[in-house]
Amino acid sequence: MATTRKPGKLVKAALEKAVEKVTELTNPPIPGAPAGEPPSLTEPTVPRGPLPPKPDQTGPETVSPTGAPTGAPQVANGQQGDFLTTSAGARLYDTDHSLKAGDRGPTLLQDHHLREKITHFDHERIPERVVHARGYGAHGVFVGYGTAANVCTSAFLGDGVETPVFVRFSTVLGSRGSADTVRDTRGFATKFYTREGNFDLVGNNIPVFFIQDGIKFPDVVHAAKPHPDREIPQAQSAHDTFWDFVSTHTEATHHVMWNMSDRGIPRSYRTMEGFGVHTFRLVNADGETALVKFHWKPKLGVHSLVWEEAQMISGVDPDFHRRDLADAIESGAYPQWELGLQIFPDTPRQTFEGIDLLDPTKIVPEELAPVQPVGIMTLNRNTTNYFAETEQVAFHLGNMVPGIDVTDDPLLQSRLFSYLDTQLSRLAGPNFNQIPINRPHAPVNDMLRDGFHQHAVHAGVAPYRPNTLDGGNPFETGAEDRPFVEVAQPLPKSTKIRQSPTSFADHYSQPRLFWLSLSPVEKEHVVRAFTFELGKCYEQTIKERELLVLANVDRTLCAEVAKGLGLPAPAATVRPKKVEPSPVLSQIGQTWPTDGRVIGILVDPADLDGVRTVRETILAGGMLPLLIAPTGGPLDAESGLVAQRTLLTARSVEFDALLVAGSPPAGADAPGEAVEPGDAIDPRVIRMIQECYRHAKAIGSWGGGRVAVEAAGYTAEPGIVTGDDPADVLKAMTILLEAHRVWERFPATIA
Repeated sequence: MATTRKPGKLVKAALEKAVEKVTELTNPPIPGAPAGEPPSLTEPTVPRGPLPPKPDQTGPETVSPTGAPTGAPQVANGQQGDFLTTSAGARLYDTDHSLKAGDRGPTLLQDHHLREKITHFDHERIPERVVHARGYGAHGVFVGYGTAANVCTSAFLGDGVETPVFVRFSTVLGSRGSADTVRDTRGFATKFYTREGNFDLVGNNIPVFFIQDGIKFPDVVHAAKPHPDREIPQAQSAHDTFWDFVSTHTEATHHVMWNMSDRGIPRSYRTMEGFGVHTFRLVNADGETALVKFHWKPKLGVHSLVWEEAQMISGVDPDFHRRDLADAIESGAYPQWELGLQIFPDTPRQTFEGIDLLDPTKIVPEELAPVQPVGIMTLNRNTTNYFAETEQVAFHLGNMVPGIDVTDDPLLQSRLFSYLDTQLSRLAGPNFNQIPINRPHAPVNDMLRDGFHQHAVHAGVAPYRPNTLDGGNPFETGAEDRPFVEVAQPLPKSTKIRQSPTSFADHYSQPRLFWLSLSPVEKEHVVRAFTFELGKCYEQTIKERELLVLANVDRTLCAEVAKGLGLPAPAATVRPKKVEPSPVLSQIGQTWPTDGRVIGILVDPADLDGVRTVRETILAGGMLPLLIAPTGGPLDAESGLVAQRTLLTARSVEFDALLVAGSPPAGADAPGEAVEPGDAIDPRVIRMIQECYRHAKAIGSWGGGRVAVEAAGYTAEPGIVTGDDPADVLKAMTILLEAHRVWERFPATIA
């Protein structure tokens, strides 16, 4: 099945707009400007209306609370008019002084503006999500390939059908104020605004979950969250309660293996896979059913950070992932994912090749069931307001459309209740689907009335069925008008019990499959992750118990972690099953597009040979160059080059690769290890090169830049490119970047 299709109209238009933008501007702006136009030096005094959003920003589509297109521009949801007003529209002449009895008297209770302003401020926060509190979202479009018609009737999967989407990426454990690059599972939730109603695909970047039954969800979250006495550690699993739980609930072992791998520290939201986790049921036009698993495959490939890099970013730029996504979209490097299906026969046992499809801790290797692409998603618009869109978006697995239904996965069944229930407290009532970001783009006639934040103005007197007073409206949908119909799935004769099927009992074979599928370098990283996390635990018995779990996964894994902890490696208590590795689970060994990658260019303002040409070549190649110089501002009077980063504000972790075009001497603000200002190469230059090398990033240099690379201690090592022609250096470095990192630099002792 073909994986490359023509882009839809909206995608094509957006791409053309990005090309025009780069073509028109000889010096394209670096993304991240806070407003749509530069500010004036002095405070403006001439009244004017609100500035429009930046070109990369948009809000939710302007539909009514009941799904009717309004035709209004999207700015109609924003502020209006030239003047400051109350929430009721009365103009205000002063907002800096409360109303007082004389200039030194008490403040008066009658100051309605003060009371409105303070009252709204006191209530402007809503409860953060219990999990997935730290998130970031973007708008886009999904275009169907039409290749799912044999298994699913959903209209949004039709050939060339364009469907608006909103995607929210998130971490799981941390609070809203935590860092982006912590080791954690990432949420990957997509809201499709289809013409048949909203469809929410609420998944993760890991295809399996910690638990098999939703009744344990409060337990695993309580265990993973900060300890309740001290409220530490934040956004981490490296503590006793987490490992106490997963070492006693061995069904978590498979998810833990993924989390301890490089998948737990993704390079970018743009380079994450997404998974629906559960098995769903699809229905085709003939009423035939199939079981499926949903996959999102990033067009840029799956890439991760290295552990030191992730730790450094948490301190240098805690907003790294959200900034990366927003900047990529603003610069026209729109990230894309293909939606794919693993398709299985819908048999009474609901198994495939001996794998229980209702067990959310199991995968089906892609070698057994290839992922078949059914559409492509492009994120091409940033949000206009984080709170109104990303914070208030409400996902629910029960938001389904004709052609898609649930299965009896016990974790999925609990999520069907939990997601709906949690919105009642977070969004203060049952009308959360009327918030603009949640409004469907299909007509709504639900007979639900009143409640907090009711925005619809319902007509009629008979919100019940059947009725005659409202002419019978709303009418139930006949089969010819495509209603959502649950699949009439036969239920087995059974007895009420609290237990799992015996097929759920194997907790070690698939973690072993994952381990054996990794490259030696990735295995090394898994060992270090387990050693770090368990090394942070206080209780020795918890470390010993988890080693017993790892012994049942793989003897080498257990022995290496035990060595790092200074503990004996226990023997396995179960005999490992023979499993076949799945090469697709490894992130190493392929090449990928370099679109949207960030190239740091370290320059000496006294030596700019080739810098302008290289920068323009990088831009033309769809990548983002950032110039780093000793100080900010224009680099000289002729070239038009401007430094976007300085040696004080830049660190290696911001770049995917580094070009060294000069060897600037130590500046006045250089750290103490510099000799005297102007005497030697700035030590921050050496540090940046050494960090890039340590993190296996490609490094290129020419001219005076070669002096800095040699001073850092590198000449002919892997991934070090030197030459006389800057264009040749960039070309060779770009080829290295296609593999993401120079993997040869990582010594691997595990076969």
